[in-house]
Amino acid sequence: MSGAPLVSSRSLCVEPAQAPLLARPYYADGDPGPIVAALAQVPELMEVALPFIGAALGPSAVDWRSKEIVIVRTSALAGCRYCVRSHTVVALDAGLSRREVRALTTPDAPAQAEFAEPRERALLGWVDTVAGGGPVTDRHQGELRRWWADHEVVEVTVVIGTTLMLNRFATALALPTSPDTLARLTAEGLL
Repeated sequence: MSGAPLVSSRSLCVEPAQAPLLARPYYADGDPGPIVAALAQVPELMEVALPFIGAALGPSAVDWRSKEIVIVRTSALAGCRYCVRSHTVVALDAGLSRREVRALTTPDAPAQAEFAEPRERALLGWVDTVAGGGPVTDRHQGELRRWWADHEVVEVTVVIGTTLMLNRFATALALPTSPDTLARLTAEGLL
């Protein structure tokens, strides 16, 4: 182990006063959050990454609840504490119950049992297969396509991939969870 001191992750997040010119619009309404603040270190990359992330995870043909099921479950399987915590709050706002969220955030247990809808169970099977790194078989794809249109299959797969990318980014940089998120999780009995 080298004698170099450990640097806190917060030092990788650009503070508003130090934001490069290209990053300043993202700070216009205050703290942009740790993902944006870290990406502001490389504004040329931020300018490309944020629109893609927004398109992949934002409003689309796939409903909000389903996207949050994908994001929370993928993040739990990847072991990303920041993303699980942040998106647990979003998942609750999207209509998931505490029981459903607990099932999604338990990576060593199948979450499907807590979901009544066959469409959601098929989605969870797909997430567990794709995000879990196992081989994706025709059977896995066939089960998903029984309940989901082709364009939705492509989109939820992009959501899984984008979430995995952000999971690795947030985990590697040890991005901090906001105090507001931690307070909400505590109030919900999920922390």
